[in-house]
Amino acid sequence: MTMNFFRGVMGGQPAGPQPTGAETIHKLCDRVASSTLLEDRRDAVRALKSLSKKYRLEVGTQAMDHLVHILQTDRSDSEILGYALDTLYNIICNDEEEEQDENAQKQEEDLGVLFTDKFLGDSENVTLLLTLLEEFDFHVRWPGVKLLTALLKNQCNQVQGVILVSPMGVSRLMDLLADSREVIRNDGLLLLQQLTKGNAAIQKIVAFENAFERLLDIITEEGSSDGGIVVEDCLLLLVNLLKNNSSNQNFFKEGSYIQRMKPWFEVGDDNSGWSAQKVTNLHLMLQLVRVMVSPVNSPGATSSCQKSMYQCGLLQQLCTILMATGVPADILTETINTVSEVIRGSQINQDYFASVNAPSNPPRPAIVVLLMSMVNERQPFVLRCAVLYCFQCFLYKNQKGQGEIVATLLPSTIDANSISAGQLLCGGLFSADSLSNWCAAVALAHALQDNLTQKEQLLRVQLATSLGKPPVSLLQQCTNILSQGSKVQTRVGLLMLLCTWISNCPIAVTHFLHNQENVPFLTGQISENLGEDERLVQGLCALLLGICIYYNDNSLENYTKEKLKQLIEKRIGKENFVEKLGFVTKHELYSRAAQKPQPVFPSPEQMLFDHEFTKLVKELEGVITKAVHKTSEEEKKEEEVKKTLEQHDSIVIQYKDLIRDQDTQIQELREQVSTLSLNSEQMHNQIIQQQSQIQQHKDQYNILKLKLGKDSQGLSSSQGLSSSQGEGAHVNGLHSEELSQLREEVEELRRQHTLQHTQLSDKDSLINTLRCGAAAQTAEGGAGGSDNTDLLGEVESLRSRVQAQCAEISQLQTERQELIRRAEAVSSAPASSSESSADTVKVSELESRLAAQTTETERLKEECRGLREGHAGLEQQLASAQSTVAIEQTEKTKLQQEVQESKKEQDDLLMLLADQDQKILNLKQRLRDLGETIEDEDELDARDQFGEDDDDDDDEEEDEENND
Repeated sequence: MTMNFFRGVMGGQPAGPQPTGAETIHKLCDRVASSTLLEDRRDAVRALKSLSKKYRLEVGTQAMDHLVHILQTDRSDSEILGYALDTLYNIICNDEEEEQDENAQKQEEDLGVLFTDKFLGDSENVTLLLTLLEEFDFHVRWPGVKLLTALLKNQCNQVQGVILVSPMGVSRLMDLLADSREVIRNDGLLLLQQLTKGNAAIQKIVAFENAFERLLDIITEEGSSDGGIVVEDCLLLLVNLLKNNSSNQNFFKEGSYIQRMKPWFEVGDDNSGWSAQKVTNLHLMLQLVRVMVSPVNSPGATSSCQKSMYQCGLLQQLCTILMATGVPADILTETINTVSEVIRGSQINQDYFASVNAPSNPPRPAIVVLLMSMVNERQPFVLRCAVLYCFQCFLYKNQKGQGEIVATLLPSTIDANSISAGQLLCGGLFSADSLSNWCAAVALAHALQDNLTQKEQLLRVQLATSLGKPPVSLLQQCTNILSQGSKVQTRVGLLMLLCTWISNCPIAVTHFLHNQENVPFLTGQISENLGEDERLVQGLCALLLGICIYYNDNSLENYTKEKLKQLIEKRIGKENFVEKLGFVTKHELYSRAAQKPQPVFPSPEQMLFDHEFTKLVKELEGVITKAVHKTSEEEKKEEEVKKTLEQHDSIVIQYKDLIRDQDTQIQELREQVSTLSLNSEQMHNQIIQQQSQIQQHKDQYNILKLKLGKDSQGLSSSQGLSSSQGEGAHVNGLHSEELSQLREEVEELRRQHTLQHTQLSDKDSLINTLRCGAAAQTAEGGAGGSDNTDLLGEVESLRSRVQAQCAEISQLQTERQELIRRAEAVSSAPASSSESSADTVKVSELESRLAAQTTETERLKEECRGLREGHAGLEQQLASAQSTVAIEQTEKTKLQQEVQESKKEQDDLLMLLADQDQKILNLKQRLRDLGETIEDEDELDARDQFGEDDDDDDDEEEDEENND
């Protein structure tokens, strides 16, 4: 029965009336939901897949829930999973390959969004799909990748949000790039392209999942620029990851991936027969380079990437393509744009570009060759725009390059045998092609941008208009062509050049006004009622005349500021003048040019405004309007206030300098005090060290004293024992105990003598150490008088000890006399002859020992006398050190007094500054009462710091400072 059912569905001969598609789908959905056999459910899902394209609405409406249930429950069977995923893909995906009319295509897209929303109604469905992508089986993984890609195309933000919060969601998708089956890897690339669109968080995660390394490896494996569609997909994904994502750009640069881009641009000598895919690949590669150095990136990041591109040779490789032959025009144009942004604002890259020569005979600079294309009306429009952009980027913040370009126009540097950049610009400026006129005028204006020196130098340029007539200046020739009524594009270009040239340059304003015809021409142009096309010219003429007023130094009597304003009031009217001036910023092409530096125009006729010029207009429009409306009295008052402010500023500057000098002196005094404190601390540490050494010597002395005492007792006892054994119990009538006592006293005397000698040696070394320490303290200035008092106390203690030793020596002498007396008594006692002779020998020996001790005692007395003298010298040195310390203390007190006086003077100066600030505030209040807007000093300082010009009443003062 089951087989008959599917035969009917799949095209077999029906037995009765054939059911409709909706009925068949309903039966299949019932079978999917109710069948217990896996084979039956698999056949039903396969049948739904075959019907899903023809009956997309019915299958999507009735079967989606059943298909999702299959994905959840039948995970063990890869075949039914594949059928279910394919069916879901067919009902969600909008088939773009089939040719359909607009209404049918719109209906298809609506169905895709409808079923996508239904599928995403439960976010767990996306999580389930991510889990299925872990299956390695081809029949599951491939349709899963396609289904997720279709979901992203229809509802990108919602799917991105689910994947972002899913654990390991992005990592699972990154694993697709490592799949050995190319079809899955390639579709994985398409999936990641959709996933990374407009989501910086996912872009960062993908980048840190080693995406750059994998993508660059795939590009290399596929043949780089010669590769196929896979290389294109990799490059599109790289652009997604890097565009407007500073974190990924920094990661790409730090990972040294810029160096790996260099081989992409190695082109051979034979550049014929480029395939369409190679052109597409190279376009994307160049776009990737531009993403890294785009002017919209932060300046620091762009500068860092530009430096890396120069160091690894990528810029050199791009310049090689620039000068190669046979390169397709669109690739050449994009390469010029890429080189432009690689060198923009980077001095080292701009210098290298200036040194590049074209492989011609004779060699010509690349800049000259490019300018030849720009002023050649036969070249494609987009190529001429690219060359202009390249020239602008070469001169951007490059005063050296600006000087080199202007120098090619000066009489002393013109070479008749070669074509220079200046000659090409002049030729384009005065050619019959209005686009060449505009491009040359804008290029020359960029050579003068923010460069007062070159504006003045260009005034020296003289042009020979025809034979037999004197040469005219370049400035005069521009105004002559302007007055001849040429095309709008030509006049707009010349007016932009003139406005840029004379702005912020009073000398150029004087030169312009010196020609008696210029002012009447401008007033005539502004006052006329012309058509829409001429409105822009009128606005630019008003801007030029306003610049002549604002930057006028009143050196020409006939065209002072006041007379020009009177002329405007009589001939034009102030309100009419301001209205005409506003035509410039209200033009529809003005805002488009102000958006980005690159000149991109749909057609040559719309090429009217330059990006840098829009900045100048924004800066000058407000200040010119104010300058025109000011009366002479207001200007005089403003001049007086400015002079007063300048005087006050000069006084403030003087006080600031004085305070700065005093701060320096105070800092020096503080350093001196710090040095003296450091020296004092060092001396204190040395004294502590010496005290510790003295304590060590004391401890060693005590240890030696105890040790020698024990040795003497052992020696005395052994000698007494041997003497008593040898001599018997009585000697000359004396008991043996008395003789032993006598011997012990003699040995004790000898031991004490030895100890005294050792002690005196230790004291001598200690005194020498103290002498050295005192000498060092004296040499260093001796700032620690209180610590030396402790040292003097220690010396007094040593002196008392020496006196005690002298007393002990006197006692020893007394004991010696007593021993001599006892010896004489012993010698006079009756005894036998043998015993008498023995006693005599012993007494003689004792007398010799006593004599020796007497000599030694005398020597010790001499040494004590020398020690006293040494102590006296040490006391004298310590007294000298104390006097030095007193002197230093006096100097320190004097320095502290000077510091106090400096602080007092500083407080007085601050009071003066406060008075000056109050006066300045009063003057500013007077100006505000007069209706003027006055900037605060903090705003002026901030503008000076960041180099930005504000449109306030103080712009005239700021411009004069820039001139200086």
